[in-house]
Amino acid sequence: MSDTAKAEAPGPQSSSSEAVKEPPSTGAPSRAHSTGPLWPVAVTALGIVYGDIGTSPLYTIKECFNGAHAVAATEHNVLGVLSLVFWSLTIVVTIKYLGFIMKADNKGEGGIFALMALIPHKLDARSEKIKGVILLLAVFGASLLYGDGIITPSITVLSAVEGLNVATRAAEHLVVPITVGVLIGLFMVQRRGTKGIGRIFGPVMLVWFFAISMTGLRYIVRDPDILRAINPYWGFEFFRQNHAHAFIILGSVVLCITGAEALYADMGHFGARPIRASWIGLVFPALLLNYFGQGGLLLENAAAGLPTANPFYDMVPQPLIVPMVILATMAAVIASQAMISGAFSLTRQAVSLGYCPRMTIVHTSESDEGQIFVPEVNKALMVACVGLVLFFQESSKLAAAYGIAVTGTMCATSVVYYFVVTRTWGWSPLKAVPLVATFLFFELSFFSSSMLKMADGGWFPLVMGLGIYILMTTWKRGRFEIGQRFVKQSMPLEALLDDLTANPPHRVRGTAIFMAGSPKGTPPVLLHHLKHNQILHRQVVLLSIIPADMPSVPREEQLEVTDCGQGFFRVLAHYGFMQTPNVPLILKECRKKGLVCEPSTTSYYLGRETLLTNGKSTMMKWRKTLFAFVSRNALPATSYFGIPAGRVVELGMQMDL
Repeated sequence: MSDTAKAEAPGPQSSSSEAVKEPPSTGAPSRAHSTGPLWPVAVTALGIVYGDIGTSPLYTIKECFNGAHAVAATEHNVLGVLSLVFWSLTIVVTIKYLGFIMKADNKGEGGIFALMALIPHKLDARSEKIKGVILLLAVFGASLLYGDGIITPSITVLSAVEGLNVATRAAEHLVVPITVGVLIGLFMVQRRGTKGIGRIFGPVMLVWFFAISMTGLRYIVRDPDILRAINPYWGFEFFRQNHAHAFIILGSVVLCITGAEALYADMGHFGARPIRASWIGLVFPALLLNYFGQGGLLLENAAAGLPTANPFYDMVPQPLIVPMVILATMAAVIASQAMISGAFSLTRQAVSLGYCPRMTIVHTSESDEGQIFVPEVNKALMVACVGLVLFFQESSKLAAAYGIAVTGTMCATSVVYYFVVTRTWGWSPLKAVPLVATFLFFELSFFSSSMLKMADGGWFPLVMGLGIYILMTTWKRGRFEIGQRFVKQSMPLEALLDDLTANPPHRVRGTAIFMAGSPKGTPPVLLHHLKHNQILHRQVVLLSIIPADMPSVPREEQLEVTDCGQGFFRVLAHYGFMQTPNVPLILKECRKKGLVCEPSTTSYYLGRETLLTNGKSTMMKWRKTLFAFVSRNALPATSYFGIPAGRVVELGMQMDL
């Protein structure tokens, strides 16, 4: 279902996609688009792509053997858990994401919204119904990512700082305050952008992966038999011996693959080839060495009758614990930065695709379009992260909330991927079903196991995701309803021009820009202007910003300028969901197509709606109320589109919803 725009301030979220043929998007696999030497780019990708999954050894094994539902550190249990970790990383990360999902790029971009945009526009009647369900599932998966974006900074920083407890028990009361301080500092520096600090992300993570490899290798050398866990037999044996308890432990094992979705979502920054090279050449081996080393430590301590409260830090020699805590905290900050940047990018995509009201988009880099800062999202994430740490206090308690969001998103990605490969690429079900069913077997198992932690904190990401989902779908439906009203109230531009010929109004010098949600007809705000002011500028521009189902539209394809006669021009500006439109820049580009608008004599006419919730719309009353509230508090069009506030004229309109 497409959405039609506000007349006064149409954005990418509010255009009529039926009326304009959008620039085509490709569903075919494309090559990675990184241009530099492979390994320097691969090292740079370490900090952005692998921060989350790279810090998972801090808490994964710990939760399996020390959490609320832990199992005893026996030989069969240790080998069984390690086998589950190994095959989870192999099937979900290596085979699914790096082997298959990353081939489904949208003009080189990845992520669930980019994948969703690959679904064909025109399908048969039965497929159209299925498509509607798939799109809603994709939106829900995207909503869950916000929950992951809140939990990841909280648990990674808290787990890293908890290493102080291993160094000295005297620091126990400082763990939470230090964690809160690090998180607040992290969010406070977001407005400065990640370009400067991003230069050290890769090298720091390179040191991190080397460090965790060496600490794990020590205990593998002591007990090489721990490598037997590679055999899937031990995973099956773990379930045979522990029955239902083994299924519960899956909720902790899933922590090893958190961040896997980032491999796909961040593909647009580096390309698939460097990301795959980083994983195969460094990250995957480093993670396995550390996980198997923790297993060796557990068996060694169990044989000696010693407890293992924190296997990650217990592997580290005592003199190196504090340096490791510092390094782990830096790695946790990097992992958190990646998730925060991902939340900013996801928000911009949601705004562009019409699932989110306008928000402040601040570009923090003149050269990199992808580096943005969203103050509203940043503030909400900071409050939520600090609140989580203060509420749960310990990473073990917070781990109960982890897993549901990421596995839910993974399941949604697999389902959308099936729809893309069968409807866009033309795969037969016989080819697609076994592959996607294998992915879903793992992911649904993890998701179901994580759901068992609902009472322990798993409710949080679900409530968060459900709330964002309701907000997104309400906004999309509300804008569609408003757009339909504007279409009914509109009149053909040809009819208006004929009327102006018969009854010419007084024309004044300069240019008037009317933001038009629909690329057809006359904007209601123009009709209101004529009705009340009874004058027109000598040059009138009807500007529509049209969203395209692709990350970015090439500059040469963005603008269409049509001379409609009598000083009227229609401008269609096509923008992808990874681009933020700027009206003054659009008008500047129009000069190349013969439309000249002098900034000093240009005025912008916008409408301001007052929504009443007692109309005949089929939306539920509570949804109408929510939509009206969000609409009143959305970012003004002047700010979002970069329109000079001093040259704006607003006309008020009441509308029953």
